[in-house]
Amino acid sequence: MSDTETRAGESLLKRIDAPGDLKALTVEQLKVLAKEIRDLILANASEHGGHLAPHLGVVELTLAIHYVFDTSQDRLIWDVGHQSYTHKLVTGRRDQFHTIRCKGGLSGYPRRDESPYDAFGTGHSSTSISAALGMAVARDRQKQKHKVIAVIGDGAMTGGMAFEGLAHAGHLGSDLLVILNDNKMSIAPNVGALSSYLSRLITAGVYNRAREDIGSFVKRMLGPQLTKAAHKLEHSVKGLITPGSFFQEFGFRYIGPADGHDLETLVGLLSNIKDFRGPVLFHCVTQKGKGYPFAEEDPLKYHGVKAFDIQTGQFRGSEDSPDKTRVRSFTEAFVETLIEEAHKDSRIVGITAAMPTGTGLSEFEKVFPDRVFDVGICEQHAVTFAAGLAADGQKPVCAIYSTFFQRSYDQFVHDVCLQKLPVVFALDRSGAVGEDSPTQQGAFDLSFLRCIPETAVLVPRDDLDLAAMLRWSLKQPFPVVLRYARGLAPAIGAPHERDITQGEILREGREATFLAVGPILSACLEAADRLAAAGVPVGVADARSVKPLDTALLDRLADTPIITVEENSIEGGFGSAVMEYFERQGRAHDVRLTRLGFPDHFMEHATRKEQLEEVGLSADGLYRAACAFLGVQVSGPVK
Repeated sequence: MSDTETRAGESLLKRIDAPGDLKALTVEQLKVLAKEIRDLILANASEHGGHLAPHLGVVELTLAIHYVFDTSQDRLIWDVGHQSYTHKLVTGRRDQFHTIRCKGGLSGYPRRDESPYDAFGTGHSSTSISAALGMAVARDRQKQKHKVIAVIGDGAMTGGMAFEGLAHAGHLGSDLLVILNDNKMSIAPNVGALSSYLSRLITAGVYNRAREDIGSFVKRMLGPQLTKAAHKLEHSVKGLITPGSFFQEFGFRYIGPADGHDLETLVGLLSNIKDFRGPVLFHCVTQKGKGYPFAEEDPLKYHGVKAFDIQTGQFRGSEDSPDKTRVRSFTEAFVETLIEEAHKDSRIVGITAAMPTGTGLSEFEKVFPDRVFDVGICEQHAVTFAAGLAADGQKPVCAIYSTFFQRSYDQFVHDVCLQKLPVVFALDRSGAVGEDSPTQQGAFDLSFLRCIPETAVLVPRDDLDLAAMLRWSLKQPFPVVLRYARGLAPAIGAPHERDITQGEILREGREATFLAVGPILSACLEAADRLAAAGVPVGVADARSVKPLDTALLDRLADTPIITVEENSIEGGFGSAVMEYFERQGRAHDVRLTRLGFPDHFMEHATRKEQLEEVGLSADGLYRAACAFLGVQVSGPVK
């Protein structure tokens, strides 16, 4: 038996320390390896959670790319990053795979500083074609010969930036391979004209063309030496050249659609496509969740998972909550309140950018199916679309994750705020988000939002506050941003009956006051309890509104030291707003103030609890910071 033959009971994956090792395997062995990889991805996700279904769907395609191309030299760019686990396993990170998404371990996304095989860091969507084109042009300018490949999901292809990249690539004519991984889903099922177009390509009558027509193409592509693969290709591929006029109009040569799980087909086609000149789009049809029946049946449910039982598919216990007495997340409070208000006002509509489940709008859609608009991965369009709705009398509520809202900043400023249009923005996943990449952390929204005129920015401390703020926001004639955290809300207490934009003193303290916004108030109250036990009475105040500030509350607190606390970059955030207010009042030297928040660096992946501990925003960290600020001796850790 040769070294490249499969030995009984031997793991092929353990032989793969770099992509070049794949080339010693046969295509039949690649199929065995694909199963090993799926089993490992499934086992790891069942223990630690994370993304699952999208990784299961791209195993064969990943192996075929690394098998055909020399990715030690060629550039391979993964869009979004939900497709990259197989890539990580065959590029020298197999033995670290159990650490993925854990503190100090591998990232769940491609990162340039993690591996030389990660040509471009990704986390947000629709960037791969633009980045790949930049690399192709850099290659050409330096008279180099390596290949450049972008792998983009069909969901990511809905993003406007992908079309901008396609248009520019077609115009320049550089050698570039774009592989479209078409599984009809991003996270939720895809929407829009492009999704319909791809479906028509797959189901159109051109696939019933004469066998000799397909056969003649197969021979040209694969050559006579690959007769077995060519014969199989005739049966497994629903047509290799279709009227892909949409992509051809962009200047791309269109190949496909091909079965993205047929390794013989993929290897044969990629081996020939790699020598094509100019821009090429290779359309592969895959199944999200491939190989795990529960994920195949419900890829949305198993897109991102917490720990689960592989045999039953049942998820294990819920994530840690800041408080166990009320089990409702901020997202649930948002959508439940939105449904209540929509029953009263038919003008209320919901908008999401391909995240109906994550933002809660999928629940709203069950009640009001004609009042939810999923625009695809198009945050910029979502915001201006909302502006148009508001301009003509509707009440749009635009629900977007904080990190993705960054992509629509220009539209927020020019199309909404400049025109003072009454759009409500629900920014989910603000602050520390947890195990996902630094690209996903909602660390900057308070800083980039509070400088924009004609808007209000509110930060609920718990689910009851969020409900009250949403009701208030829907009545305002100007833009309002509600910024709230991921996960279960703490149970801090019912909001007072005054204007929900006014602050509230939750605990009096003559030595100092924690002045905070958001669920971090729970940690502030815990730290204040310990300080009180140490004989240092420190108060806790909820500012609630970052823009405009409750200046009456600030004036009331100014006579004692103030410790501002926020889950946001300390640069230009809530604490800066408080400091700037006292500066405008000519009291900057009279008020003793310190600011606590996220330090000036990108936050690495870890659990949300670990992230807050690392940046000093746990109850213990706040206690210690207060002791240092007030000159009090520090005792042991918070229990």
